Amino acid sequence: MQSPSKVSEASGSAPPATSVIEGWAELPEGLLHSIVALLGSFLDLLAFTGTCHSWRAAFSSYPSKSNFRTILPPLLVRPNVRVKAPSSSNGHRKLRSCEVIDLANRNTPLRCQIPQETLQRMHFAGSSHGQLICCRRGYCLVVDVFTGAEVSPPRLPFSENCDEFYYCGILTAPITSPNSHLIISTQSSLFDWPVGSDSWSELKLPVNRVDQIVEFNGQLIAVIEYSLYTLQLAPILRLEKIKTLWWDNMNECPYMRPWFVVCGDMLLIVDHYISFSFGAPVLYRPYRLDMSTKPAKWVEVKKLENWALFIGGDARSPPFSFKNPERWGGRSNCLYYAHYSQPLSLHGLGDDADAVWDPNTDDNLVFKRNWYRQLQALWVYPSMFYSEGDGQ
Repeated sequence: MQSPSKVSEASGSAPPATSVIEGWAELPEGLLHSIVALLGSFLDLLAFTGTCHSWRAAFSSYPSKSNFRTILPPLLVRPNVRVKAPSSSNGHRKLRSCEVIDLANRNTPLRCQIPQETLQRMHFAGSSHGQLICCRRGYCLVVDVFTGAEVSPPRLPFSENCDEFYYCGILTAPITSPNSHLIISTQSSLFDWPVGSDSWSELKLPVNRVDQIVEFNGQLIAVIEYSLYTLQLAPILRLEKIKTLWWDNMNECPYMRPWFVVCGDMLLIVDHYISFSFGAPVLYRPYRLDMSTKPAKWVEVKKLENWALFIGGDARSPPFSFKNPERWGGRSNCLYYAHYSQPLSLHGLGDDADAVWDPNTDDNLVFKRNWYRQLQALWVYPSMFYSEGDGQ
């Protein structure tokens, strides 16, 4: 294929000098944005951004990057599975190449690069906006899952000999956003770092650790002992409890370790029951929060219709929802569970449990979400899919 400059010469009449295009790298941003809109796979996006600096810059300025999270499923990152790649480093840090699975293109080998020292020495605290959040002894790192690029916040205000456990870590916006905050929960405190500032704010928790924080309808909602609280960052850190009623007139949550996920316009709580009958070994049932009443009520969702859910084994890895997964060969009303050994297992939700379950699935797989110091397999959307103002 001829370059644009050669095409102009072959036409016999050159355009005015001000409009001459010297090469593919000089294509106007508007034209490149129209190309981006046509890309339909993660591999296409990687090829586009890897073409040259100007094409990469055009993708960075593309105003609707978040749309790719509606047409492409999250990627499965398997930090325990190394793949062959040229040795590389990020400054003085050696990078480990880890396997990545794209459900829309299972036969395409992908990898990500995570600093070796981060995996070996730091403790996982969460994942958000394509970044890993890792901490140890008050020191934190925010690491891009796919490039290994790092941001180092100030040290948390711990005592010198304290090695707190980290129960939750999220970013409220992409790390490059001017209004992004990093939030970390320990057993006794919630910490907030406005990205780029030189200090943390601390809120002593009234009861227990924060297990999860989700953004729903423009609000940050914190989960503490299965109760919901709105979380406000300014002018000071503050929690306010949301009064809720459980289903079937129960006084408290019947689940052992539930998790919350935003699914379209619904906030869902999901967990599993162990089944002792033939068929699927676990049964997942989602309930949605109806906030049109006071107090708010949890209502069972009999069927998620055209939605699928994605979760990992670590309680701090964020769950995702995806609409119309059939577009890339997935299944609706299903849950995709990422495992440390077997890459994933597929579960039907509610009454679809037995119909979806594959009896050849490894009997030794564990389905309960827990807290691990070592990074487990998790679902991630790359940081390149987020724009300022996007949610998790």
